[in-house]
Amino acid sequence: MSGKFPITLRGAELLRAELHRLKTVERPKVIAAIAEARSHGDLSENAEYDAAKERQGFLEGRISEVEGKLGNAQIIDPAALDADGRVVFGATLELEDMDSGQKVCYQIVGDDEADIKAGKISFNSPVARALIGKFAGDVVEVKTPGGAREYEILDVKYL
Repeated sequence: MSGKFPITLRGAELLRAELHRLKTVERPKVIAAIAEARSHGDLSENAEYDAAKERQGFLEGRISEVEGKLGNAQIIDPAALDADGRVVFGATLELEDMDSGQKVCYQIVGDDEADIKAGKISFNSPVARALIGKFAGDVVEVKTPGGAREYEILDVKYL
């Protein structure tokens, strides 16, 4: 991983919690499972041992991945931003679809945090890229796979 990547304060907290759980709960569990499987004797035909070793490899890979992400993270606290109403990374927006009149609320977050069902969109998404730098009251055209859509930015918050 080269360079820093942005993540919200909440996203970093979730990664830290995951890392803690992996190291203090999951790692000891898999070590115990390997020891238990070893106690059954012949390792050449021991499915439990093979499964536990595979789980250990996955677990250690995930620990390294999370440590790398945290080491390269540029943590951004939306509440500490002074963006003067501009749409920036971490901002929460209320938008209105100009065609349907439907209102939606999105927070612009890092790739790892994106979850459209939870209203979190990646800063790399076409919608977020079109919105960044704009202000409440602006109407923005977003090119989507379904065609161009227009959104009015109703509100920008830094929560």
